[in-house]
Amino acid sequence: MTSLRVAAARLASSFSESCQWGATPDGGMNRLSLNDDDRRVREWFVEQVNACGCTVKVDQMGNIFATRPGKNNSLPPIGMGSHLDTQPAGGKYDGIVGVLSALEALRTIHDNQLETYAPIAVVNWTNEEGARFPPAMLASGVWGGAFSLEHGHSRSDASGKTVKSELERIGFLGDTECSYEADPLSAHFEVHIEQGPALEAEDLRVGVVTGVQSMNWYNVVLRGREQHCGTTPMNMRADTLLCAAKMIQSINAQALSLPGSLASVAVINSTPQSINTLAGRVQFNIDARASSNELLAQLEERLEAACREIAGNDGVKIEVWDRIWRCPKTAFDETAVEMVRRSAREVESGKFKEMISGAGHDSVYTARKVPTAMIFIRCKDGISHNPVEYSSQEDIQAGANVLLGAVLRYDEFLKNNHQSK
Repeated sequence: MTSLRVAAARLASSFSESCQWGATPDGGMNRLSLNDDDRRVREWFVEQVNACGCTVKVDQMGNIFATRPGKNNSLPPIGMGSHLDTQPAGGKYDGIVGVLSALEALRTIHDNQLETYAPIAVVNWTNEEGARFPPAMLASGVWGGAFSLEHGHSRSDASGKTVKSELERIGFLGDTECSYEADPLSAHFEVHIEQGPALEAEDLRVGVVTGVQSMNWYNVVLRGREQHCGTTPMNMRADTLLCAAKMIQSINAQALSLPGSLASVAVINSTPQSINTLAGRVQFNIDARASSNELLAQLEERLEAACREIAGNDGVKIEVWDRIWRCPKTAFDETAVEMVRRSAREVESGKFKEMISGAGHDSVYTARKVPTAMIFIRCKDGISHNPVEYSSQEDIQAGANVLLGAVLRYDEFLKNNHQSK
């Protein structure tokens, strides 16, 4: 069973084929969720899984469940999943490696005419990145019960187009209810690039992920005064953009003062956009993360207190301070993690690292409903969300083989557990 290995050349070919849609001249990817390139790669994905004897279901959030039957089809399938959407200036591996590794694991099972005990499913989750339709992990969040379908459908992009309207436009608004109850899984396994430097620093290909740190997103809107830059004395201004700059510096300082926490501002907008007029309104977002829910709550309190003090001193009003997304710390299921651990011991001769993920993934929301585990693979310089994002085919192959072994081990676990009852 565990001696099966994926076809390396076919896996590499899948990247060449699927990454033609959304490819950018700098070698990266711009395949925002539900755009035309996302439609094309979804259609390609459906063709590939149909060739493996899968039945395909699309739910009301556009999640694609491709299921190969097993011996006991009364059991929910063991899921392997990730996402095919990317950041606007992203790379070819974030999310994509998870779907293509799962597809290759499925093909390997099919090529070897292996009858698994439980069905096996490959899942493409919609809008994991949240780059076009915030928040991140939207459709897996609806499936996992974190968001309502109405909330998911009504999320809009910068032009006002909604998730539901774009699903309709590209032909992937399914009629199956988006929920664990309508599309249950027995477990969920996900391969992903690490998006950090730890594996490379230790010259390891594979990480066994035991959980995900706590995360919050905030929307902040400041109101000062539009004033002429040439006629308003420096000491008589309510300079909103300057106030925001002070806040951003303080946000960084607060995170530095709390070991185990992170806080970042990567989006900022100001109006009016005139070179000789002080901005009267500034909007920015904060990404805050921590190793525990308690530490993140402490960081949140410090961030808000510091920003309110700065606003008061500068004569600027905080019109909005809103936590727009909350994702508590996730601990993955020990049995599922152990299957990944055993597979990694075999595939990588025991050379792997146990890790906590600093980034969110669809597995965060599947873990709310089913046993879940993740596999990280090494990425060059720890760079992600960037066109130079890169993982070697050898590392991708290793991750896919660990995934294949973990899923087959979990299938054996289900068989033994089910037959003993």
